[in-house]
Amino acid sequence: MLARGRITRFFAEYGLAAVFGFVLLEQLGAPIPALPVLLLAGARAIENPIYGVHALAVSILACIVGDLVWFWAGRRYGYGVLRFLCRVSLSPDSCVRQTENVFERRGVATLVVAKFVPGLATVAPPVAGALGLSMMSFLIYNGAGATLYCGAGLVLGLVFHGQIDWLLERLTEIGGQAALVVAVLLALYVAYRWWDRWRFLKTLRTARISVDELYRMMTEGEDLLVLDVRSRTHRELDGRRIPGARPVDIDDLERTLAEIPRDREVVVYCACPNEASAVKVAMLLRERGIHRVRPLAGGIDAWILAGLRIERTRGQIASESASGTPGV
Repeated sequence: MLARGRITRFFAEYGLAAVFGFVLLEQLGAPIPALPVLLLAGARAIENPIYGVHALAVSILACIVGDLVWFWAGRRYGYGVLRFLCRVSLSPDSCVRQTENVFERRGVATLVVAKFVPGLATVAPPVAGALGLSMMSFLIYNGAGATLYCGAGLVLGLVFHGQIDWLLERLTEIGGQAALVVAVLLALYVAYRWWDRWRFLKTLRTARISVDELYRMMTEGEDLLVLDVRSRTHRELDGRRIPGARPVDIDDLERTLAEIPRDREVVVYCACPNEASAVKVAMLLRERGIHRVRPLAGGIDAWILAGLRIERTRGQIASESASGTPGV
């Protein structure tokens, strides 16, 4: 019972602050899991139910505070925040793209389940802000998701408090070695994710086409097909595209394949700095017999940074006409 006594004293003094801090850091995107702290708080609630109520309120508040930071960033900076998240994400397959796809299918209800999906929890709030979701709707749906997530963690701790106490007893027996083991495992996990990301980025350095080469091919009138494989949400938020680019959804590739001659040169671009979506589509096209296909290095951002001409989509033109803001 020594472990239970220690954990009881710790949570009596610092428990709520620990719950708030860990949940807030997790929602801000730090690779620090908050679930273990919620489980411990739930286990403590078996002795003090009022503590469980306080822990639930504090954890929900931490979720809302952290998510509001990303929500306002998305509203203020739009798809630029998504590009930033894609750049720093430990997941090379672009959790940003996955979040945009979920929003397209589920709408605002995505916020209710986002916290249960790795990667989605951090990206969903800025996507909601960039899409222009009202503050009231965001607080309602995001608050519901925060309540479900934090409540689930606390309830699991309450239900399995016996097993948690047993684990704490075992950790207490090995003393400081337990903390060392946990720290090593966490470091190995982060190191593996970064190594996996580095290995992924290394594969992208080959078989890409540069902005200069694409521009040269277009100005020389070569028979070239440019595919914009950004999500529909991202295209609408940005409102810009490379001249003549054809918008394509990954879920609708089969129809696109039927219209592409096997011997035609194809360039695929997206918006993520890692070109994750473009590489994915390029690989799928190659598997289906279209071998002259390459992702654009740097995506549309590299094209715009080079000062080359862009086209405005109809939605963007209408928006600028209504606001009186001229296009770039």
